[in-house]
Amino acid sequence: MNAPTRAVVRMTRLVIGLALYGLGAALTVAAGLGVDPWTVLAEGISRQTGIGVGWATNILGALVLLAWIPLRQRPGLGTLLNVLLVGTSMQIALTVLPRPADLAPRVALLAAGIALVALASGVYLGADLGAGPRDGLMTGLRRRLGWPLWRARATVEITVLAAGWLLGGTVGAGTIAFALAIGPLVGAAMRLLAGPASATAHAGSAAAAISAGGTRDAPPPV
Repeated sequence: MNAPTRAVVRMTRLVIGLALYGLGAALTVAAGLGVDPWTVLAEGISRQTGIGVGWATNILGALVLLAWIPLRQRPGLGTLLNVLLVGTSMQIALTVLPRPADLAPRVALLAAGIALVALASGVYLGADLGAGPRDGLMTGLRRRLGWPLWRARATVEITVLAAGWLLGGTVGAGTIAFALAIGPLVGAAMRLLAGPASATAHAGSAAAAISAGGTRDAPPPV
């Protein structure tokens, strides 16, 4: 495969993966059983301001990206598209997704959402076009403060989760399920979808990063 073709394939993977990630996140929101920490914060902002959860997600991504400046992180194309596409896809999906009242369909939505987030991560992380804003924040804190990645991730995500809950975001069984399942599922998706030459390295670093706490965008090996 020549260089221009590889570039097109990587860009296609990135865009499709980010769009699917937004859809997966929307499924977890529609389930109403609890979401990942950053979406808890986006929900809380949405409830306090009236803007959509997806638009709040985009705004959060942009604000987090500003925090890269003092941390001297450099965004890639994937970083910028992450800010623009994940929340937009989520917002579009939430306008058409059902909000069932019965427990069984809500559990099904949650399970489908977590699985789709993992699959989408395997698709877009394989493009290797730049870390997402949230994981860039965590890796930047690790480098600047000398913290291990798990400490940086735990500090940020516990703070985000608490702030989102205080603002009215949904914390529940889905939050715990996401945290427990996302690392192994993303690792499996990376092994399935990464190219033969890079599958092991990409899957290992992505799974290790995500399993430290679970997040919207693991650092690419986003």
